[in-house]
This record gives sequence, structure tokens and C-alpha cells, in this order.
Amino acid sequence: MEIITVDINNIDREHICCAIADKKGENCVGSKKAWLKERFKDGLVFKKLNARGKVFIEYIPAEKAFAPISADNYMYINCFWVSGKFKGQGYGKRLLNECRTDAREKAKDGLVVLSSKKKKPFLSDPKFLKYQGFKVGDTAEPFFELLYLSFKDPAVTPNFKEWAKKGVVRHAGVVLYYSNQCPHVDKYVPLIEEAALKNGIEFYSFKLKTAQEAQQAPCPFTTYSMFINGKFETNEILTEKKFLKRLEHKGLL
Repeated sequence: MEIITVDINNIDREHICCAIADKKGENCVGSKKAWLKERFKDGLVFKKLNARGKVFIEYIPAEKAFAPISADNYMYINCFWVSGKFKGQGYGKRLLNECRTDAREKAKDGLVVLSSKKKKPFLSDPKFLKYQGFKVGDTAEPFFELLYLSFKDPAVTPNFKEWAKKGVVRHAGVVLYYSNQCPHVDKYVPLIEEAALKNGIEFYSFKLKTAQEAQQAPCPFTTYSMFINGKFETNEILTEKKFLKRLEHKGLL
């Protein structure tokens, strides 16, 4: 099956793989497409299987990545997903090879990607990546790993910015850092904010609109990172119901 590249010329007619399952969230797809259009200017590449499914890879020069990392002249894999009936058919390896070939042709020193010690929602699979030759360049609390695949011996190993390693913020209550890298955030963030305020919980949200802002974030995953009472809580995009359960578990309700 063919792998195609989504770019400024065809993005308006192509589906965005990560949004096809949630019909109720279709009105949010525009926010992701707008985000992609801005990133195309910075060299972002979006490749996907020419099929209606979640089979795609999205990458960008690390200097322009929405991530608090140091990885000069690397290509940062922003999102990499193969799911459902497409698993186990070699599509993940094909997409990764497309990315690797493209990065080499652009004279990059290697690939870098955000992952975790064990598989977590919304993060690339560490087991698969390490099998493909990726190594751990750095770690951040509570479970993040920065994996890299170098095309030559690196002078400096890719790493997280120091301010993104500790998993803490100064504010009490609920603090959320997010961006339109995911089409669903604009749907769910207002819902949990309303739920917090209804229950008398302090709520602070910071929408990261530029790479410069994201690179200053106190968390490696800038698509969505929630802190509760100063400590990192989750990178999973929460529904109102799941959010309230977490507050209850923390003894805040």
C-alpha cells in the first residue's frame, strides 16, 4: 500500500489520521490542520499510509520542534502511530525508514523522539524504537525518555532542557500545558476547565503557540501535560469524567 506525503498542497483534502475515530471531534480537526500548515514552513513532514486509518509519521528539524530539547541537526519525530488492523504488517518500519532516508538526504545527524520507560498513551513505543536501534539520550521525571538514532558518533548526545526534567511547577491546583499538535485538545480543555472551576479548583492553562514557547515548557510532552498541586500528573488527554476521577483520587473533591 502506498505511503503519501501530506503537504500544503493537499492537506485540505486529506484526512488527518489521528482524528478519524472521533466523529464528535471533527470540528477540531481544523485546529490541527492549521497547526500543521504553520509547521510546514519550518520543515515539518507528514507521511501516512494511503488508507483510512491511524498509520502515519510526523517529523520536523529538532531546532523547530515543540519540545524542550537540545538536539542540533537532528530530525525530531513529533508523532508516530500505527494502530488497529494495520499493526504487525511492517508499516511502522516502512514509515520509520522513510523518515530516516529523508533525514539522511537532508544531511541530518540522526533522529530523535520522545518516548517513555514503558509504553504510555500518546508516546511512541520504546520497545519498537529500541529494536530499531534507538538509544536513551536522556530522561525526565516521571517516566519520559529521549531516544535517539545517530547516523554517526554524536559529539553531544541529545538531551532535555534542564527545566523540563523535574516534573514540577510552582502553581498549586491544576496546571495544564498544551498545544494544537493534537486535534482533540480544543475540545477537551474547556470541558475540564469548566469542571475544575465548578468544583472550586484553581485551574491554569497555558497554550503553547510557537516552538519558542514550547521549548521553554516545564514538561517534555507539550501536546498535553497536566500538573496537580505542583507535580506532573499525566500526558493523557482527559475527558471530563476521567478528570474528575483524578481529582477525587487526589482528595480534591
